[in-house]
Amino acid sequence: MPLIRRLPKRGFRPIPKNYYQVVNLGDLAEIKDKETVTPEIMMEYGLVSRSSWPVKILGEGDIQRPITIKSHAFSASAKQKIEKSGGKIELIPQKKVK
Repeated sequence: MPLIRRLPKRGFRPIPKNYYQVVNLGDLAEIKDKETVTPEIMMEYGLVSRSSWPVKILGEGDIQRPITIKSHAFSASAKQKIEKSGGKIELIPQKKVK
C-alpha cells in the first residue's frame, strides 16, 4: 500500500464564526420601565430570540434617557450615543468556542 494511504489524514479546520443577534438602540428606547437592560430583559421584550447566542447593540435610532446596557458587543456609534445620553456600557464576556 502506498505511503500516502497509510498516513493519517489531517487537514484545515475553519475558525468558527461568532454569530450575533443584533438589537438597535431605537428598539431599546422602547423599554421604559428598566434602568439596566440585559440580554434576559431583551428576550422578555422579544428583541432577541436565542439566549445562547451573543447580543450586539447597533447605533440605529436614538436614546434620550440614561440607562445601563449589558451586552456582548457594541458598535462604535452605539457606544457614542449611549455615553452622550449619560448611560453606561457593560461588556459581558463571551464563551469560548472550540
